Order: sequence, then C-alpha cells, then structure tokens
Amino acid sequence: MTTITDRLALAQHRISQAAQNSSRNPTDVQLLAVSKTKPNSQIVAAYAAGQRRFGENYVQEGEAKVNSLSGDYPDIEWHFIGPLQSNKTKVVASLFDWMHTVAREKIAIRLNEQRPENMPALNVCIQVNISQELSKSGVRGADVFALAKLINALPNLNLRGLMAIPSANVDNITATSELVALQKLYLLLQQQYPSVDTLSVGMSNDLELAVAHGSTMVRIGSAIFGARDYP
Repeated sequence: MTTITDRLALAQHRISQAAQNSSRNPTDVQLLAVSKTKPNSQIVAAYAAGQRRFGENYVQEGEAKVNSLSGDYPDIEWHFIGPLQSNKTKVVASLFDWMHTVAREKIAIRLNEQRPENMPALNVCIQVNISQELSKSGVRGADVFALAKLINALPNLNLRGLMAIPSANVDNITATSELVALQKLYLLLQQQYPSVDTLSVGMSNDLELAVAHGSTMVRIGSAIFGARDYP
C-alpha cells in the first residue's frame, strides 16, 4: 500500500520528467498539494515528507486548517484556490499567503482593503476562463489586462500571474489549444509586470501537458491524497 510520502515522490518525479521532456528546469515547476476535504493528519504527513505548499478550496474548511496548523507549522504556505464570495474575502485576506482565483475587481479591492498591515502583500493570480465554459469562473482573455492593471495598483496585493482550469475530458488538440492560448496571455502579462512569475495550471490528470506549455505551479490532489472525500 502506497503512502503519502510515496505518492508525493511520484508526483515530483512526474513533474521533473515532464519538465525535462520540455527542456525545462524541474525546479521551475512547483507542486501545490491540494488538501481540500482531507484531514489535518494527511497535511501533517505530507509536511513530514517535505511538502510546504497546500491548496484549499473552501473558506470555512481552510480557515479551520490554517488556524489549527499554522502555530505548529509556521512555514506552511497556504493557497486559496476555490471560488470566493465577496462576503468571505476577509478570511482569505487575513490567513492565506496566495489567492489563485481573482476574477472580479470587487474581490481584488476587498482583499486589498482587508489584508492586515502586519502581513506581506497577498500573492494574487487572475483566474482565466480559458475554455470559455459558462459553468466556470474566470475572466475572458481579453479582460485580463484591465484586471491586472487594477491589481498591480493595489498596495496590499502582489500580482503573480494567471490560473486556469482547462476543459476536462476533451481531445488532446482541444486541450493543447487552450494551454497555448493561456501561455500566450501569461507571456504578454509577464512582459508588462516584473512581478509576474506564476502560471498555475495542471492537475493530477494533465500535469504533463500543462508543464509542456509553461506551467510553473501544478495543483495535485488525488494523486497525493487519494480520491476526494466529500463532506
């Protein structure tokens, strides 16, 4: 039976292999362990195996985990990667190090206003709806730069890049075209803003393709922690 340590090592190997196959440095691609719905004990097990970046999707669950674990594990880097309602921005602004899913000016402004003065600027990625699916959150590609301009002007936010969830269960040509479009947007944004260094895309089932198209952070859940636990 494999352990979290084993599965983390395998995920890191997949990332390294994908990077090498694309003539990239494996250290340029970070692993974000998606720990949503998983108990603290599994986060601690991953921490013991060397993992430091963890992603949470749900505000209440994420709040409880940060408050419970940060005292004993202060070097955990907490990433919020789920949808966020405007009435819950204070939790993310107060507790998290990263926010991956900014797609509205109102959310960016509230995060900026609610970020505590004693904390460093909140690292922010703009979520892009690269597949243009009505069911998905995110801005259109054409709207990325207006939102980026706003975020860059807010002193308590640090614009880091783009995040996307490409179409699932599509053919390789469709998946590739979405990632190519996303990478082009990212490179254009990077030319305008020196702080931009993060392309958050790729999950357990498609990390190789994402790394081949410039991903710098892959969000891996089931390949590390097993199938999702539903509340």
